[in-house]
Amino acid sequence: MHNYDVVIIGSGLGGLVCGAILGMHGYNVCIFEKNRQIGGCLQTYSRDKTIIDTGVHYIGGLGEGQTLNQIFKYLGIMDKLKLKQLDEEGFDHIIFGDDNKEYKLAQGYERFIVQLVEHFPDEEQAIRNYCNKIKEVCSKFPLYNLRMGDYKEKEDVLGIDTAGFIASVTNNKRLQQVLAGNSLLYAGVANQTPLYIHALIMNSFIESAWKCIDGGSQIGKQLNKQITNNGGVIRRNTKVAEIVAEDEQATHIVLESGEKVTAKYFISNLHPVQTVAMTKSKLFRGAYRSRMKTIENTAGMFLLNIVLKENTFPYLNHNYYYHDKNDAWEGINYPKDKWPLTYALFAGASSKHSQYTDSLTIMTYMRYEDVKKWSDTFHTDTIGTLRCNDYEAFKKEKAEKLIDLVSKKFPALRNAIKSYYVATPLTYRDYQGTADGSMYGIAKDYKDTMKTFIASRTKIPNLFLTGQNLNLHGILGVTISALMTCGEIIDLNELVREINNA
Repeated sequence: MHNYDVVIIGSGLGGLVCGAILGMHGYNVCIFEKNRQIGGCLQTYSRDKTIIDTGVHYIGGLGEGQTLNQIFKYLGIMDKLKLKQLDEEGFDHIIFGDDNKEYKLAQGYERFIVQLVEHFPDEEQAIRNYCNKIKEVCSKFPLYNLRMGDYKEKEDVLGIDTAGFIASVTNNKRLQQVLAGNSLLYAGVANQTPLYIHALIMNSFIESAWKCIDGGSQIGKQLNKQITNNGGVIRRNTKVAEIVAEDEQATHIVLESGEKVTAKYFISNLHPVQTVAMTKSKLFRGAYRSRMKTIENTAGMFLLNIVLKENTFPYLNHNYYYHDKNDAWEGINYPKDKWPLTYALFAGASSKHSQYTDSLTIMTYMRYEDVKKWSDTFHTDTIGTLRCNDYEAFKKEKAEKLIDLVSKKFPALRNAIKSYYVATPLTYRDYQGTADGSMYGIAKDYKDTMKTFIASRTKIPNLFLTGQNLNLHGILGVTISALMTCGEIIDLNELVREINNA
């Protein structure tokens, strides 16, 4: 039986950041990862000598003096990352099927305003009002701004609806849809998604937007080095089967092999529902377990990862968000016979060359029910075999439909394809551990913010949660959630001070 100060279950970004910070503060840390590769959505894989990102398509807030930059400096990884800043004149281009225009979302608030005013000259005040509100909402979240504060600060902005707010600042229908144009970033739902989710994400990219050159797995690798340099251990291919609490404390975990591991503190980077289900404790009462089961997750995604023939597709230093209809919110509610209604397109950044791209990732919505008939199959790179032939045929059919839609905007795409690889909600289920293959975890609802608010502290005093389900998903959101989790074990005031002084 091994004994550690801190056991962390899952090596997604939240688990890695917690492991790095606690290791820096002298804690003996062990992270358990069920898969061969660490990093969760930071993972990459290689096909046809091309690196393919699974989840890190671009990152916000990495500019000098910005929040994520400062945290990564503190963690000792900022100067080790290979990054490329996206086009400052337009990091995201929003396009609609009935419109030849490309609406650019620019970096820097003044540039953001200028770019949109070009298309909407009568809406400058509306666009400024939008930007002012985004900044105001973000100012209410202390850790997002690397300061200490009170939860009550944000109470008056939690119950605002994104779509409703956007409609309140402008009557221009096209501008409303442009401002919601990259809602695939958070699986936005009209009349549900809170404004603070939209604001925190948009603000980080307006501050600055970046791509990882040669993939996002470098973030996980650098955090791994920091963890091991501080004496920590990451055990791969090691699944945790159970968390055991005796009396009032968690005492140990049980691995799938039957091995027991004890610790003073336990942190789960898994989905909260999964964490509760695997925890043997009378402190998680029936009503609490039932409540957790009723929590809804965000939509799943269908990802098409394309390897391109050499020097055939120009590198795009921006992303595309396409909507087949006029409504940027509509794609998530696609009728089965009209799929897909929307997509996001990201070009891979390679250190080999800058003029062309080696790969494209195209992302669109897919509900779990579309793949549920194969839910009894399981596959990762280390466990399981290829799923049945009809599932492979399903993936091919969907991939071809998506390529057809993208080819309307990029007619040369099909001839540039060397090979492609598909991920569905089942892929996310198997690699990330969400029961329904959700891309972004728990869905937030402005009408009932407390129902979907998950604290890092659980009813077991020495068991904590971290990861994308707590506050905000994405690299910045998960990193901030990890700070909150660490603040349950070490002094958060001191941690924030150290980060600001890094």
